[in-house]
Amino acid sequence: MTDTANIGKPAGQINRRAVGDFARQFGVLIIIAALLIGLSFASDSFFTARNLLNILNQSAPLAIIAAALTLVIISGSFDLSTGAIFGVASVSAGWLAVNVDPILAIFAGPMIGIVLGAVNGLIITGFGVHSFLVTLATSLVYRGIAILITGGSLIPVRIAEFSWLGREKIGLVNIAVIVFVIFMILMMFLLNRTTFGRKVFAVGGNEEAAILSGIRTNLIKVMTFCLSGAAAGLAGVISVSRISMAEPQAGAGMELEAIAAVILGGTSIMGGAGAVWRSVSGVLLMALIGNGFNILNVNPFFKDLTTGVIIVIAVALAASASRR
Repeated sequence: MTDTANIGKPAGQINRRAVGDFARQFGVLIIIAALLIGLSFASDSFFTARNLLNILNQSAPLAIIAAALTLVIISGSFDLSTGAIFGVASVSAGWLAVNVDPILAIFAGPMIGIVLGAVNGLIITGFGVHSFLVTLATSLVYRGIAILITGGSLIPVRIAEFSWLGREKIGLVNIAVIVFVIFMILMMFLLNRTTFGRKVFAVGGNEEAAILSGIRTNLIKVMTFCLSGAAAGLAGVISVSRISMAEPQAGAGMELEAIAAVILGGTSIMGGAGAVWRSVSGVLLMALIGNGFNILNVNPFFKDLTTGVIIVIAVALAASASRR
């Protein structure tokens, strides 16, 4: 069957578009495969079950944030407050675990994240201010709240009923990894198998058309920010339960790492296109680079440099594809 959309287009242009689409869809997986092969030859200690499971475990909090952040970016928004929400949730959960109830603390983290995410979404939609500016401002407010909760001090959290989430295993696999996989599957289901997910794509693809079609775009945006906040809160709880310490500066810079992972995964920064699994693949790619450089005793500067170069290339390819 002839593709009518391609009638009249030069074969070279069609092929370039096909290559660009393939690179956006599977480029991150190809790079991951190349890294796995290369690092396996470079070090005997890299391709072992223990090391690979450790990479997954260390990546779990960031992967959870990136999975939900994908929906925010697909809807045409940004969230620069995830790192600060991570910090508020972690210190709140730590304080509750020590002073109230450890089980309550575990559930409180994501709930606090939902509330703070809703605040972001309501300000953005209520006042019509760009999400970049709003979440930049609220990140400062939320970080200040984290400092107020702790008085700027660390909170030791050595409670077995709380630390199991970040430390215990089922077989060889950390519970944190299982939680991250379940959360990723949930985000994939929401995005790809529900009316809500279709509306997220519609809002990011063409908001005016979405409004004309009857979609409550403001509600969709608020919901994506609630999911992003919940993810940051859950990630914060996992982190503090793992290290048994809550501190107000926890999560600083994670928002940029999460955005980088989403972009590496091929999600359009203009909105309307993306996939959760590719964003998680972006997190794993960054983790592989860091782990490989650690094993090879490479200067950490080169890890950031390499990741930055890959992100620049990914953004350039995405921009080129959108122009075509």
